[in-house]
Amino acid sequence: MGTTDMDVTVTEESPFRFRIDRQGAMRVPGVVFASRELLPQASGDRALEQVVNVATLPGIVRASFAMPDVHWGYGFPIGGVAATDVDAGGVVSPGGVGFDISCGVRLLAAGIQQAELAPRLKRLMDILGDTTPRGAGRGGLWKLSGRAQMEKLLTGGARYAVERGHGVPQDLGRCEDCGALTTADPEQVGQRAVERGLHQVGSLGSGNHFLEVQAVDRVYDERTATAFGLRDGQVCVMIHCGSRGLGHQVCTDHVRVMDHSLRAYGIVIPDRQLACAPVVSPPGRDYLGAMAAAANYGRANRQLLTEAARRAFATAAGVGVDLVYDVSHNMAKIETHEVDGVPRPLCVHRKGATLALPPGHPDLPEDLAEAGQPVLVPGTMGTASYVMVGTSGNDAFFSACHGAGRVWSRHRALREVRGEELHSALESRGIVVRPSSWRGLAEEAPAAYKDVDAVATATVGAGLTRLVARLIPLGVVKG
Repeated sequence: MGTTDMDVTVTEESPFRFRIDRQGAMRVPGVVFASRELLPQASGDRALEQVVNVATLPGIVRASFAMPDVHWGYGFPIGGVAATDVDAGGVVSPGGVGFDISCGVRLLAAGIQQAELAPRLKRLMDILGDTTPRGAGRGGLWKLSGRAQMEKLLTGGARYAVERGHGVPQDLGRCEDCGALTTADPEQVGQRAVERGLHQVGSLGSGNHFLEVQAVDRVYDERTATAFGLRDGQVCVMIHCGSRGLGHQVCTDHVRVMDHSLRAYGIVIPDRQLACAPVVSPPGRDYLGAMAAAANYGRANRQLLTEAARRAFATAAGVGVDLVYDVSHNMAKIETHEVDGVPRPLCVHRKGATLALPPGHPDLPEDLAEAGQPVLVPGTMGTASYVMVGTSGNDAFFSACHGAGRVWSRHRALREVRGEELHSALESRGIVVRPSSWRGLAEEAPAAYKDVDAVATATVGAGLTRLVARLIPLGVVKG
């Protein structure tokens, strides 16, 4: 039995997998990993139409996928995954990455237990609140001297930051791509993007970005948790941010170029926000080079914030902090996957979706080869977050959800919630909150998002990941 959203018919294949059959210009079916309650149509969200639109892209293979946290986005739905065959006219679309290129999550594990930190928590949050740059404008922990130094960072990412003393070498082994994409081409990053990024390295930004102090509330898989460096009751830090104004400008610049080149490549799309070009074309190559450079900026950004967290913990609690993992959820990467039994080079778009490599995958670092890749799924203020691990049965190109997913617009959140009241409610539960503004706090109210527990259940139920640990919030610094 199917259900209909506008003209999109969804058929339930299993409790956590729904299919949208090919229709019209769709080249592949749509596949939505969700429960009935989490389906976008249940909340009036039109993201399923975007799943259909993505399925029309030239060169797309297997399916247009959507994760359990899927919701409406620019062109692609947020939580959308699509792969195109590079050798068969496959395209790359900036809308399949998003404006916040390489936005991602970094998890740190502190050498202290929740009970030990309790009497020092407020001092720690005061230090983090005072020393973590945030907000929409300028302000970062590392002010670069000019374009020459920026190009070194765009090429070297977190590696360059560590070389300059912002971190330790072992951090890089726990970063996706060891902290930097080698395909970066800084020449494809415009001067306006560079200017926007010069003074923002080491800053949270605004919106749903945060630095949250957490504790391991439950361990589901002790062996894997131990491999990740996690134990019950341990204090952790989760950092969620991206490439700031530089990444936004890169996307803006290259969307414009691709929009103007659609006719030249004979590409017809149902939504101009899906502007794209063949991966092997000049605009396709230029975008991928600029995107990789912006991604390296995002990784360096999180590396600087890691060092700020380390200094705060050393000052407030006298303990060290180790990196568990850093993974992006707004990327397009060239990967090899089997299509109809044949290994093919694919351009895999993950927008609001994270890589989820299974145990034994050749791209894993040596110390995680047996365990698998950490999958980091943040909740919202006052709710749990999850650490998961990739599984071998994942047919969505080893992808998983990236968070809870919005159900309210920011305008609705402001109508429904007062920042001061939310702050008081969280503080009454023992969660120490350091917001940048009451308005920003209200926009990110927990009620504005899906139930992260339900998202985690659907992600595991769909076979995309396994649960490793559940984290609860102790304090949060909001962008």
